[in-house]
Amino acid sequence: MTFLYLERCTIHRESNALTAEDERGTVHIPVASLGALLLGPGTRVTHQAMMVLAESGSTVVWVGERGVRYYAHGRSLARTSTLLQAQAELVTNRSSRLRVARDMYAMRFTGEDVSGLTMQQLRGREGARVRRSYRDNADRFGVKWDKRTYNPEEFDAADPINQALSAATTALYGVTHAVIVAFGCSPGLGFVHTGHVRSFVFDIADLYKAEFAIPCAFEIAGGEYLDVASETRRAMRDRFSSGALLERCARDIRNLLLGSSGDPAEEAAGADVVMLWDGADRAVAGGTSYGQEDW
Repeated sequence: MTFLYLERCTIHRESNALTAEDERGTVHIPVASLGALLLGPGTRVTHQAMMVLAESGSTVVWVGERGVRYYAHGRSLARTSTLLQAQAELVTNRSSRLRVARDMYAMRFTGEDVSGLTMQQLRGREGARVRRSYRDNADRFGVKWDKRTYNPEEFDAADPINQALSAATTALYGVTHAVIVAFGCSPGLGFVHTGHVRSFVFDIADLYKAEFAIPCAFEIAGGEYLDVASETRRAMRDRFSSGALLERCARDIRNLLLGSSGDPAEEAAGADVVMLWDGADRAVAGGTSYGQEDW
């Protein structure tokens, strides 16, 4: 198992395994096969459990129900800085940043060639795609639609559909944020979005917004629920599970940053190996006393 979500239980350690206990009994979890543990509402975790997770190189992310909120995380599950370095190198070079941004848009425009489009052209095409998605879903679920308007400081002031859209996108940000930090990537180094501590979160969430968030929001808004936000979060939770979003998100991040060049076996072989930068593209082994001849 790579990602495991738990809620409403107590997590403890027994030898070198984790235990998850609730009123129904106790489940033993082999920590060696666990990449990231997502702690949902009602979970309690002991100090000993955190110790065995740290010893095994697993990470912990505190999330809302089914991951629809991101709250905090421990160390990432990455044992090398390969993904983080790739992200930093790609985003700080104008040509490679444009290439990744185009790749992100290409994932949304199936069958279309966007390799020659500028960022301005891509934004225009994306805006038209999202507006079309709003109109199509409004017709599908019988919701009166004008435009996307909201004030983050006054959630209740918005109409039901804008409340549902805000709740749905917030839920989507929670899941993508959890995957990004579990991979050891930087949430702030975005390719399309920039200048915000969650720029990369917004980038990745936008890949799935028209598939998950927009249809869900219009479906809930068309149902005339009293508590739109809660209903939307629960509906998004179910869509994440049935759509295997965690798996897709992890795969897409890796493909965007490493393409076909990433080799998990090579990364594993280099785990916990410390190197020193030697100028240009060179590196030398750490843990060595250099310059002894000068003393």
